Amino acid sequence: MLEVAIIGAGPYGLSIAAYFRRAGIPFRIFGRPMDSWRAHMPKGMFLKSDGFASNIYDPGGEFTLRQFCKERGIRYGDTENPVRVDIFTAYGLAFKDRMVPELEDKLVVDLARLQDGFRLQLDDGEVVNTRRIVLAVGITHFERLPSELADLPPEYLSHSSRHHDLEPFRGRNVVVIGGGASATDLAGLLLDAGATAHLVVRQSRLRFHTVPSGKPRTLWQRIRHPKSGLGPGLRSYFFSNAPLLFHYLPERLRVEAVRRSLGPSGGWFSKGKVIGRVPTLLGHQVESAEIEQGRVRLRLRTADGGEREILTDHIIAATGYKVDLGRLSFLSAEICAKLKAVDGTPVLSSKFESSVPGLFFVGVAAANSFGPLMRFAFGAEFAARRLTRTLLKSLSRVPATVPAASAVITKNEQTRAI
Repeated sequence: MLEVAIIGAGPYGLSIAAYFRRAGIPFRIFGRPMDSWRAHMPKGMFLKSDGFASNIYDPGGEFTLRQFCKERGIRYGDTENPVRVDIFTAYGLAFKDRMVPELEDKLVVDLARLQDGFRLQLDDGEVVNTRRIVLAVGITHFERLPSELADLPPEYLSHSSRHHDLEPFRGRNVVVIGGGASATDLAGLLLDAGATAHLVVRQSRLRFHTVPSGKPRTLWQRIRHPKSGLGPGLRSYFFSNAPLLFHYLPERLRVEAVRRSLGPSGGWFSKGKVIGRVPTLLGHQVESAEIEQGRVRLRLRTADGGEREILTDHIIAATGYKVDLGRLSFLSAEICAKLKAVDGTPVLSSKFESSVPGLFFVGVAAANSFGPLMRFAFGAEFAARRLTRTLLKSLSRVPATVPAASAVITKNEQTRAI
């Protein structure tokens, strides 16, 4: 029986596999590499995270985004140069080739319990029995659409994650709903693609990150607004550097902190593509929509109770994601029934283990347990280290055979892996 299967091949899955490989933990990893970035983000988009916070992690820190860009002759900066999605995707694929050659480009279609582990069925018909599962699934399982628009057919309503190529919208009128990075980037890119775009925002104003000054920060600035992988500030610094401490906060405080922290905001680089270019309705809430002679009549309500209507060809909801375990269709009914959850997310131990023994969750599904850090690639290092340490302790009690794909690992190399 396989020791551990990793499901998902984004930054979390790849980082965990790289750590397992160095530590000599037998594993297989399944998934489409970097699928969220390759197929579910529009061409030309930039990451919200700074360059230094956009790494995929290996134990020795041998292949960072900086190193990848240096090898390819690509301009890079820790904070001053935004990272294009296509560059990040290429980096992830190169990381896979170099650090996780075992990746199998297969999808899991069914996951069920066994007496001593789990049974996976893959999309090519193969059945794999494994003792443990690490679920590193991405955000695209959890897209959120406004309930007020749920009855619209897909030709008139879509989520922002459905659009990699915006060329089909050339010459069309499109309304983008949302005020975060996905919405602002998408609205600007639609204009660049030859569409007529409007932005509808529930908040009273658009927020953007501060433009990097390039100047050295004063001692007071470094103390009051310390730099972190989630941005400057004491709260962000805590979320970035103390996920285990966050885990021990009362559940109610954790869930509320995740809900309220790091709200909608665009990257500093997208401000010029939206302000003064994209007609924007601030403080407008979606009320309803209906089809009228091949177009969509969108009804909005203003903060003061007024009403407004827009006639458009298509609505794109850049309204983010909300974890809901029920959306993971490959999980068996038995597993779903035994998974303890809060607000749709799994309740996890300090080792990322769910209430189903041997089933671990990382990434966005772990945010209510370990904080907003889990929403970003920057959290993959903590998850990889924590899981590697956990499994090494478990395997030390039971003799295990290292698969041929992994070299024999010395005790010192195991130590360096965590």
